[in-house]
Amino acid sequence: MKVLGVIPARWGSTRFPGKSLHPIAEKPLVQWVWERASQARALDEVVVATDDERIQRAVEGFGGTVVMTRADHPSGTDRVAEVAGALGGDVVINVQGDEPLIDPDLIDRLAGFLTDEPGWNMATAATPFQSLEQVLEPGAVKVVFGEQDRALYFSRSVIPHDRDGDFLSAANYWRHLGIYAYQRTFLEKLVEAPPCPLEQAEKLEQLRALHLGCRMKIVRTLDTGVGVDAPEDVPRAEEALREAGLLGM
Repeated sequence: MKVLGVIPARWGSTRFPGKSLHPIAEKPLVQWVWERASQARALDEVVVATDDERIQRAVEGFGGTVVMTRADHPSGTDRVAEVAGALGGDVVINVQGDEPLIDPDLIDRLAGFLTDEPGWNMATAATPFQSLEQVLEPGAVKVVFGEQDRALYFSRSVIPHDRDGDFLSAANYWRHLGIYAYQRTFLEKLVEAPPCPLEQAEKLEQLRALHLGCRMKIVRTLDTGVGVDAPEDVPRAEEALREAGLLGM
């Protein structure tokens, strides 16, 4: 069973154009992600998927593998699906290109659920919130899950709602981390389906998967992740890399 890791990278980020190549402690962001993903033991191959020649040259320059894709993909998931179709792979891991501290062990755990328990269509990750301020932030996606940690719903709203006022503690809420593992057959089904109304309302693509009946495993982790969504996130990412002892590597 082949497990393929794909890092989608594009130039035209709305909030941070060119962020894939922005230097984080003297390395382009995409290089940090590629190096961390390459440490995952479960991945048979790690590739960067892009439609931009500048990113292609940079990835080849640091010794990474890059696959050029079509330029008209509406999402990173569609880009990942194109690469999976070209390279094969029974299980496909979509590694977000803006997470320079992505945990290789988390990648291994996600892959393991799909290779060892093929009844799961997808797997993704969640971590407890650290503060109520984070819980109330619409940009922080909340997830609720049920038996066997199967995803029930994702929302930008606070879910579950605390009707009686005795549940609202940060530790009771789970923040979704945007890394996905797919059975390739389900990934193909996902990108062929149109957006559903819930996805359009919340602007959360994973709701399309649930709409299609996906059995999605939530993998619990204490890893909070360090996303680089805007230029002001760069110093925070560099400090996190320094604290993790990764600078100079």
